[in-house]
Amino acid sequence: MLSARSVFREILDQDESFRLFCSIAASGEAQGGWENGRIAALVPEGERALAPKIARHGADEDKHGRIFHALLKKRGLRPVAVPHETDYTMLLEKHGIGLAHEQLKADKPLTVPDIVTYLAHSRVTEQRASEQMRLLLRHFADHPDIGRAVRMISADEDNHLAYCHEELLRFARAGHGRAIQRTLRECALAEIRVYRDVSLSVMDHMGRLLHWPHAKRQLLTGGIHAMYAAERAGGWRRMVSLRMPERRDALGGPATAAPELA
Repeated sequence: MLSARSVFREILDQDESFRLFCSIAASGEAQGGWENGRIAALVPEGERALAPKIARHGADEDKHGRIFHALLKKRGLRPVAVPHETDYTMLLEKHGIGLAHEQLKADKPLTVPDIVTYLAHSRVTEQRASEQMRLLLRHFADHPDIGRAVRMISADEDNHLAYCHEELLRFARAGHGRAIQRTLRECALAEIRVYRDVSLSVMDHMGRLLHWPHAKRQLLTGGIHAMYAAERAGGWRRMVSLRMPERRDALGGPATAAPELA
């Protein structure tokens, strides 16, 4: 029977597909770490209290990248070059979502609207990350190779999402509510398209590595398109709602150390 668990199991059990999976994940996390690090350095003077939380977010992303590299090393594998069409973070930037890398490479301080844009982008992408890790957690929390990593990363992603909710609500109370909702909607609608395209590309690469039959590829492709249709019809709204999280100040402390996985 074809299921998310069976598909992920195939990917995790074969060295080349596992290599691609971890390489894509590590690349995206490293990119997120760099982006958050630059944003923390460029936070406007009036919002400097936010800088340590943004830096903590970046440190977590860097840690996740190291974890995926450690998982590869544990299997005796080296990272592989990430195919352009599977690079989620790069494609989001190409679609104008979040802050442009050229802006982050400069030394000019960001503005409050820039920080609102960053937080709205993060709220959308962290929703996706949290959901993906909860899916892996449901099926592989006790997996001998990746279980420990999945548990740690899932907890971190939930913290990141909570932090985005809390900070966006703070900015909404300060008068940025309309800008926040507009930016969240734009980000969400762009993200679901990028996620669809990246998912199709990743499944295509995995299908070739795992020699999936045509019928299986078609079934998985159909599932991805069906998910996009559901998100386009209204599922995207889960990415734009804001509510005060149960855990307050989720990024208020230092980043937790990565477990020794290699």
